[in-house]
Amino acid sequence: MGRMRRLSAKDKVKIVTEGNLDDVVRGNSFTIIDCWAPWCAPCRMISPIIDELAEQYSGRVAFGKLNLDENVAVAERFGIMAIPTILFFREGKLVDTIVGAVPKTVIEDKIYALIRVS
Repeated sequence: MGRMRRLSAKDKVKIVTEGNLDDVVRGNSFTIIDCWAPWCAPCRMISPIIDELAEQYSGRVAFGKLNLDENVAVAERFGIMAIPTILFFREGKLVDTIVGAVPKTVIEDKIYALIRVS
């Protein structure tokens, strides 16, 4: 019998695309999508925070990262004009958004509100 490998934070953050976004969002009660691009310095600042939160809220909130350079239709669909943009979904519906690099506590406050209201 082999050992079970412990999932890292990166394993807990799903790569999201135009093709699977709706399934990811509908498949979870609470979903947070980090919309980013590789050339975006503030996006690189947010990325480790998203990884930490995915670890912290594992089993309660689903996290995903969506590269907007590769998924332009998502930016159009949600009116994303600047990155990073973090989308918060509850029961498949967009309920909140954060634009720009913000401290971890700001994102945590939004997560708390997302979970508490349900």
